[in-house]
Amino acid sequence: MIWCLSRTEPAKIHRAMSQKATKHFKKTDTDRKWRIIDAEGKILGRLATEVANALRGKDKAIFTPNQDCGDFIVVINAEKIKVSGNKETEKVYYRHSLHSGGLKTETVASLRSRRPTEIIRRAVKGMLPHNRLADRLITKLKVYAGAEHPHQAQVAASK
Repeated sequence: MIWCLSRTEPAKIHRAMSQKATKHFKKTDTDRKWRIIDAEGKILGRLATEVANALRGKDKAIFTPNQDCGDFIVVINAEKIKVSGNKETEKVYYRHSLHSGGLKTETVASLRSRRPTEIIRRAVKGMLPHNRLADRLITKLKVYAGAEHPHQAQVAASK
């Protein structure tokens, strides 16, 4: 649409611009719920995508990229998560102690035996935006190795 700029046209331009404005929601507009996701038998990457989208609120109509508008997520049975292919032995997690020669490596199998919840937490954190918002979003993720969790009251209240 081409607009002619004359003395009578600015009102039309203003009206057209205001009709196309995007509504940005505030954090107070969000209705947060608690969701339980059972990880038993699910593939790690597919589960992490589902959790990351729910944490950000991308499945809601009021999604705003710069706001925390997602739900609280409780993941149970983290020790029973599946990884495809040879990732159990070939996928390696790295960390460094910041001293020379301090590179530590760990496979999925050894991390699963030591801290099974950390596999899901790392996968989800990698799918969130790498900024300060992600630091707030990851605190809404609660991961438990077994089927028991202490958030039954919150889950029941949000339904």
